Amino acid sequence: QVQLVESGGGLVQAGGSLRVSCAASGGTFSTYAMGWFRQAPGKEREFVAVISRSGGSTSYADSVKGRFTISRDNAKNTVYLQMNTLKPEDTAVYYCAAQRIGVTRYDYWGQGTQVTVSS
Repeated sequence: QVQLVESGGGLVQAGGSLRVSCAASGGTFSTYAMGWFRQAPGKEREFVAVISRSGGSTSYADSVKGRFTISRDNAKNTVYLQMNTLKPEDTAVYYCAAQRIGVTRYDYWGQGTQVTVSS
């Protein structure tokens, strides 16, 4: 069983930057691909970014491409999401999730961290 705990959310002005982190415990972190998702009020949860087990491959939603960067430190069991040039529409609860080898679903989710971007 993997436990995921996000941190680093907060309030930032439009155009600013923020880095959120997700610390994992209870499993072998390097065996999971890690994803970031977000959910804004009244909207469905949406994919933001994913990083492979080694960190050598990443993918992003079109809405964040060029502004957000996902990275991971397997020695620290942590995945990060660096968010630059933030926009009010980036306001959401951000969740990290872990994906086991050989499956497409994400089996483990964190509790989320709130990111609010003011205009």
